Amino acid sequence: MVRCDEKNDCIILCLILIISTLTACDDVGEVSYKAELVNQRVLDGNSQFAIDIFKTLSKEDQGKNIFISPFSISAALTMTYNGAETTTKEVMESVLGYSGIDRDLVNESYKHLLEYLKNADSKIELDIANSIWAKEGKEIKEEFLEKNRDSFSAQIESLDFSRDEAVEIINNWISEATKGKIDEMLEPPIPPEVIMYLINAIYFKGEWSEEFDPKDTKDEPFTTYDSKEQIVSMMSRKGKIEYAQGEGYKAVRLPYGKGKVSMYCVLPDEDITIDEFIDNMTIERWYEIRDKMNEVDELELKIPKFKLEYGIKNLNDSLIALGMEEAFTDRADFSGIMDNVCISRVLHKAVIEVNEEGSEAAAATVVEIRETAAMEPISFIADRPFLFFISDDQSGTILFMGKLLEVE
Repeated sequence: MVRCDEKNDCIILCLILIISTLTACDDVGEVSYKAELVNQRVLDGNSQFAIDIFKTLSKEDQGKNIFISPFSISAALTMTYNGAETTTKEVMESVLGYSGIDRDLVNESYKHLLEYLKNADSKIELDIANSIWAKEGKEIKEEFLEKNRDSFSAQIESLDFSRDEAVEIINNWISEATKGKIDEMLEPPIPPEVIMYLINAIYFKGEWSEEFDPKDTKDEPFTTYDSKEQIVSMMSRKGKIEYAQGEGYKAVRLPYGKGKVSMYCVLPDEDITIDEFIDNMTIERWYEIRDKMNEVDELELKIPKFKLEYGIKNLNDSLIALGMEEAFTDRADFSGIMDNVCISRVLHKAVIEVNEEGSEAAAATVVEIRETAAMEPISFIADRPFLFFISDDQSGTILFMGKLLEVE
């Protein structure tokens, strides 16, 4: 397992699980999905936030592997946003990409998006769960709870935070929601000023539409972020593969299951560093990568097998850098939840494993609320730092992101 901490100077850029063009599922038992149910501006806002938060973390953790679920972060913060008012509401809208969009429309879009994602592809597992844990005895406004119960299917629980087992109960919920991949997000004891936790958990498991043959996996060199050479288990196959090439990069699309969810691997040109490429990454560049995909015959594909673990990461500094500072201060207005509260911490953890069969990924986000005052033959050989995306390819929402510089 690659663990992303200060001792690790590898980096992986993963922009994962993005939902693209809105189409209807054809198979019996799958939910039809219509464009008008999810506002495109909300989807674009989610994608913009995904890129913004990833770029900020990439600078903060330069030289390290990164793997996140921007969708998980966005979902947890959007539940919190339902209690924000006045200028706090405005700064959260700006950072989350909702400026100029009515809050009811944001909630309605999330409701339909979450309903769709549960049934995106019957051949993959994609489970998303939300919960709100309120300190027993605190009067949380019912309208706030009802919005999140209705739009996010949030499980609402009242809990005595002073109990020894309170943290264990919350951690067990996260572990169950992520199939045991994420646990111990919180450490006891819960500080006395904390009055609420808003949590999103996401789990994904998908087999490649066309798997890699383990017999073709060989030990081959990979050049790391710091220009060292390491020997890695490199998966390979050759055949019809969707491929795109643009200014400064080439990319491939590797679908899972029925092809509604995909991983996109993006390899910067050799004269462009991974940091330079990420710095120049925009929502327009992401859309360009997706739109340029065309099937190519006899493409030689090689990507490494890998595991990544990122976090538990405190996102406060990154969110403040993006403009959400007020939400963390005594000036915060979360009167839609209760008076005199603010965000104290936003914690995130994500893990992924990629092998010949497919990919398994999970992430959890915890928002803690406290009281204030209280042209050669075409090939794609990922033998150096690269980006990769996993996308639902149905609506355009980025769910996970990362970048890879070293493999262990």
